[in-house]
Amino acid sequence: MITIVETQNCTGCYSCSSICPEHCIAMQSDSEGFWYPTADRDTCVECGLCEKVCPMQRKAEVKNDPQAYACRNKDESVRLLSSSGGLFTLIAGQIISNRGVVFGASFGHDFTVSHSYAETMEELEGLRGSKYVQSKIGDTYKQIKGFLSQGQLVLFSGTPCQIGGLKAYLQNHYEKLFCVDIICHGVPSPKVWQKYVAYREKRAKSPTRRISFRRKDEGWKRYSVSFSFENNTEYLQTLDKDLYMQAFLRDICLRPSCYACNFKTLHRQSDITLADFWGIQHILPEMDDDKGTSLLLLNSNSGKKMFEGIKNQIAYQEVVMSHAIAYNQPAIKSALQNPKRKTFFKELDQMPFDKLVNRHCSDTAIVRAKKRVKFMVYSVLKSMGLLNAVQKLRR
Repeated sequence: MITIVETQNCTGCYSCSSICPEHCIAMQSDSEGFWYPTADRDTCVECGLCEKVCPMQRKAEVKNDPQAYACRNKDESVRLLSSSGGLFTLIAGQIISNRGVVFGASFGHDFTVSHSYAETMEELEGLRGSKYVQSKIGDTYKQIKGFLSQGQLVLFSGTPCQIGGLKAYLQNHYEKLFCVDIICHGVPSPKVWQKYVAYREKRAKSPTRRISFRRKDEGWKRYSVSFSFENNTEYLQTLDKDLYMQAFLRDICLRPSCYACNFKTLHRQSDITLADFWGIQHILPEMDDDKGTSLLLLNSNSGKKMFEGIKNQIAYQEVVMSHAIAYNQPAIKSALQNPKRKTFFKELDQMPFDKLVNRHCSDTAIVRAKKRVKFMVYSVLKSMGLLNAVQKLRR
């Protein structure tokens, strides 16, 4: 029977509840809003399957030699609507064009985040774009196994721990399963996210119609969070000023397992890893136009085959791995737990969201002043067309 002794040992991947033949394992949210397995001892038959498929108890060993590329979709319209360089749309399009199924994170009617699937390019729209909150897997693994058993091609997109959970659940290798993961900073609490949505709706005095985490109104590097409301008003704020992104980037509301993540490695179970190519202006300034550049890691032969199928639709340059992750350390390092995390969650139900974040996540006056000066210099250089020249001198 699966047991959780310490919360940092569970990623909430759903593999144990998905495999249980007696359906006696339920995933229940704790006081922080993260779900963990709870087993009904009366119906458990002690088959041991839940422990067998737990990716934390049966860690997979991966030996590969990944290749790294800086990439941009040549279709500007797709790239501008994408979080980064527009690569996911191309990969998913390859799967759908071969009558496959694409699984990924999507918003529900109440803007909770869970995994769902798309079989057409129109349905794919809901799976595109970043969602900075842990996505609930639910019955996704079972659905994937059903499609694979029917001989269908399946793409699963998720965090490294979700891919670990899927592959542990399946137990067998499936030629028609293609996996894409991300370089994950960590997954914030669904409860914190719902508190924020409620806060925004209260401020707008209207239900939410649409949410985007990564609008590029002020560029890709300084992306904005956007809420569109039913009363035709809009909230738009850059990542450094948005309350939810402040909490996320301060590592104050992440799942406990994210602070000691066992999936921080370049040897991944996915076929392709996608991420923002942060630092591209220092590594390959000619690939940076502040509209979005993706970092793509090819982790398997299937990943390389996929790359061959889409490379005519992208601008790309291969880079050495040390340069690829120089500004993307979450690929190999866990987030550091914010010392105020415990108090933050303790006060989550007691304080208005804005006061809570301002209390625990605000910069000091000195830090705010430094950021203002840095942004002013960046803006002036960019407006004068001198940004690339300065960046080349810094290299």
